[in-house]
Amino acid sequence: MTMEELTFRNATLEDLPKIVEIYNSTIASRMVTADMEEVSVESRLKWFQEHNPETRPLWMIEDQQNNVIGWVSFSSFYGRPAYDGTVEMSIYMSENSRGKGFGKKVLQYCIDNAGKLGVKTLLGFIFLHNEPSLKLFRHFGFEDWGVLPNVAVLDGVERTLVILGKRIN
Repeated sequence: MTMEELTFRNATLEDLPKIVEIYNSTIASRMVTADMEEVSVESRLKWFQEHNPETRPLWMIEDQQNNVIGWVSFSSFYGRPAYDGTVEMSIYMSENSRGKGFGKKVLQYCIDNAGKLGVKTLLGFIFLHNEPSLKLFRHFGFEDWGVLPNVAVLDGVERTLVILGKRIN
């Protein structure tokens, strides 16, 4: 794992094309998202606007040369006020940044900053066949809180979704 320092900053609307580009680069693998076709910048505008730096951040991840290598978002869970302290995390890394240990730094940053945002519970929704992501989250003490068997069909193959959770003290 490279020990290169990462920088996290709040995303701006100008970052949305890069966010979409990184997201779209994961679709073909059928490992990360249930989207089957690429999404457009326009289709992600409402999602982008649902984020805010105070409680539901969307962070751009940059390397030491200020190159965007990924993004991470906290999204509201279930959309009801009683769940305000719970967020679904999404981490997406650019193709040339995957498998280099950056995920550990990103997840640690999220855990370290969650409490400052009023977050008490972090959730990850990960396909059962996405073993690298499951391993990453479990490394940080996320536990299996739910299994939804065969709820997604990717290219004719039924896939199971695992919900991992972690309480933040």
